[in-house]
Amino acid sequence: MTIHSEHPFLPPERDRSPVRRFRGRLPAPVTLWTSPGPAGLTVSSLLIADGEPAELIGLIDPDSDLADAFADQDTVAVSLLGSGDQRLADAFAGQTPAPGGPFRLAEWTDTDWGPVLSGTAAWLGARLVDRTTRAGWALLVRATIERVELADPTADALAHLRGRYGVFEIRS
Repeated sequence: MTIHSEHPFLPPERDRSPVRRFRGRLPAPVTLWTSPGPAGLTVSSLLIADGEPAELIGLIDPDSDLADAFADQDTVAVSLLGSGDQRLADAFAGQTPAPGGPFRLAEWTDTDWGPVLSGTAAWLGARLVDRTTRAGWALLVRATIERVELADPTADALAHLRGRYGVFEIRS
């Protein structure tokens, strides 16, 4: 028996969408979006727009539990993931099994915006202002940022590039 190093159902690179292949070459932060209920999803397609008010903009899977939760909830908490959080990211993305659900894989702090990963280097709480607009195959979500918590300024950040995780580290 041979174990393959690649996903057995993934089309060869030449058959994949060129847009998706281009996007895969952009390093992306790995965050965890959660909402009361709880519901959650790993999200790497996001922007933070500073201003008065500051906004969170993200693309989420319209078929996800989080999208379903947004029908009843108007808040979202976003936790920044770091090294050691790859399994959690994969579980919330539906890529690996999580018996009992992915929320059992870590400790959480309840907030007014949703559960926040305990020990995260940074998180924000935001109020949804648009959760119905489509962008490509995704649901474009806009939210007004109401709270930002920053912990260790030297903590690393988990990133995703070409289907693999990496870590950005701050060096003096």
